[in-house]
Amino acid sequence: MSPPLPTERILSTLNEDGTRHWLRPRLARGRFLRRRRIAGYALIALFVVLPLVRIGGRPALLIDLVTRELAVLGAVFRPSNGVILMLLGLTIVLSVFVVTALFGRVWCGWGCPHTVYLELVFRPVERWLEGTPAQQARLSRFAPRRLAKWAIYVVLAFAVANVFLAYFVGVARLRVWVLESPLDHPGGFGVVAAVTALMLANFGWFREQTCIVACPYGRLQSVLLDRQSLIVGYDRRRGEPRTQPRKHLPVVGERGACVDCGACVAVCPTGIDIRDGLQMECIGCAQCIDACDAVMDKLRRPRHLIGYTSQDQLAGKPRRLWRPRMIVYPALLAAVGTLFAVSIATRASSEVTTLRGDGPSFVALPGGRVAAQVRLKIENATDAPRHYVVSLAGAPDAALKSPLAVWEIAAHHAHEIPLFVEADAATFTHGTRRVHLRIFDDEGFERIVAVTLLGPANGGVE
Repeated sequence: MSPPLPTERILSTLNEDGTRHWLRPRLARGRFLRRRRIAGYALIALFVVLPLVRIGGRPALLIDLVTRELAVLGAVFRPSNGVILMLLGLTIVLSVFVVTALFGRVWCGWGCPHTVYLELVFRPVERWLEGTPAQQARLSRFAPRRLAKWAIYVVLAFAVANVFLAYFVGVARLRVWVLESPLDHPGGFGVVAAVTALMLANFGWFREQTCIVACPYGRLQSVLLDRQSLIVGYDRRRGEPRTQPRKHLPVVGERGACVDCGACVAVCPTGIDIRDGLQMECIGCAQCIDACDAVMDKLRRPRHLIGYTSQDQLAGKPRRLWRPRMIVYPALLAAVGTLFAVSIATRASSEVTTLRGDGPSFVALPGGRVAAQVRLKIENATDAPRHYVVSLAGAPDAALKSPLAVWEIAAHHAHEIPLFVEADAATFTHGTRRVHLRIFDDEGFERIVAVTLLGPANGGVE
């Protein structure tokens, strides 16, 4: 027995027979579109300029995959800063919780790079060259205007890919990849070409499916939103029952404000009907609000049949700012943010780590002495080279042997230092001895670390 067929479309981008349902939303002009354009183009300018801005000699934001460094507003983090990076990640996650609990998916409709570039860059080009949604549907695949659109899309995708890559490889390295011959940098050229192809596929073909299918943020709504969170909603109490006005015909029975014109559906970039209630696909872009307000203005009826509201407000209840999650989330954010700020403020200029030695743990020397191996990793977290000296602290009977008296470590680099501590075998108890190493540099940094030496188990006694 075959499974029952769905009676309604499962996804707004999927036809009942499983084929792709192409969305060609109309553009609804209104107050929210004007505000989104101001915010969106400002964000595009910020996205483009931010990799070029340098603070403390480094980009304002750089996730350098080559050197494994994260530069944020002049501060540099490396994998060794695990606790700080964890606190940074928790701060970002909790900020998302707070913003979503308050304002719903305002980020998706107003600030997400995918939405901003798709709705304010790529789709305007499509409307300019291909016309209205009806005209777009009638164009053949190889129509000159459609081919011209794809040619412009390639240029735009290349530009967006370079902006995206600048956050991961740096502007200087990216400039070399782009301006020099691909034969000199085949790896870099391949990365640029691959990211350009991905951007072209995303903005030219995959489009709204990124929000509907790929992005997990919409699926988190069920736990991040509550009935007081800001959403785009349809006032059913005012709008139902839907009736289309007819001239010269008497009105029979009660009539709602919604005239079932379908304008809210025609402009939705994800193809949903907001009148069906809160849905995962809604990105809060307010296009349906502008479309419905225009219809209400023509009919000389009050606006806000569709508007920014909350589920409780739609049910006739007042909206409350303070509720349990709006106490717990900000409290957690304040605590984690404070720990993050304190960790940044008290971060040492250098990090010292004791490593496991390679090869034999100790070497027997003449005269009943042994040389125990020690390996240190010193990381210079500053923006200038530092000179480090390692010495023994509080062990007059032992001697430290080092290949160099002074170790120079470049800025934001780490170096492994091999050392040996010579001591009498009789000073080892059950094969171990604990000593302290003093590490200091020429700028006031000092750290004393405890190291356990491994030696002969019987203290050198046969």
